[in-house]
Amino acid sequence: MENSRVVLITGASSGIGLSIGQHLSSLQYQVVGTSRNPDKYPNHPFPLIAMDVLDNTAVKDGIAAVIAAYARIDVLINNAGMGMAGPLEEMDLKAVDSLMNTNLNGPIRVMQHALAVMHKQQSGTIINVASLAGDNGLPFRSIYAASKAALMRVSESLRLELRHTPIQCTVLSPGSIKTAIAENRYYAPLAENSIYYKQYKASLADMDTHVNKGLPPICVAKKVEKLINNKKLKPHYSVGPFLEVLSPIIKFLLPQRAYENLIASFYNLN
Repeated sequence: MENSRVVLITGASSGIGLSIGQHLSSLQYQVVGTSRNPDKYPNHPFPLIAMDVLDNTAVKDGIAAVIAAYARIDVLINNAGMGMAGPLEEMDLKAVDSLMNTNLNGPIRVMQHALAVMHKQQSGTIINVASLAGDNGLPFRSIYAASKAALMRVSESLRLELRHTPIQCTVLSPGSIKTAIAENRYYAPLAENSIYYKQYKASLADMDTHVNKGLPPICVAKKVEKLINNKKLKPHYSVGPFLEVLSPIIKFLLPQRAYENLIASFYNLN
């Protein structure tokens, strides 16, 4: 029997978004994904609509298309995003603006239009996909970590603003998940004459190793399923390798310098 709930997933053409959509579709949810170029995925396992989260008109039109087809949006999963790696000193500021626009402003645009729908139907759940990197200032991922931390704070504020409504909002922060994220990540050039060359090169290798050894994306999808069926959501959830999930707790318990030294050791910066 088809599930009556309509789930909208941004950035659903590949990776975590694709896995979430496939899993929820198998449970008979009415899943709609977004992609900047849905025509590139003619045999996609669930419907894709065109939506560029950088374009407010495209977001508005995309939400309108979902409503025209399904009449409602019960769950919004803000998953669209991009990665970035490099020394802060050597970052191209145009690339920084692009990442922040995608990872922070993008979800805000989608939420603004989806919330108008949810208020009318007097129900709805928003799951913003952040990252465990948002809990830490990770070396050579400063801008990415900042964008995810900002999305977490925005979500916490939104929860308070929605307390008088039946709409729920939460954050799901994945750790290392085995996807092709490394292929789509923006990289500052690895320059041999850079003062950061040795450390940056080693960190890039560590990033790839962590992703390759990460959990399969179905773990995120199953977590999302649980959240969708939770009647009272907490502000924040996480999913990932045990030590990564534990890291925010360790950060809270350890003295600041001790935790910083632990992170430095983990990324071979000593």
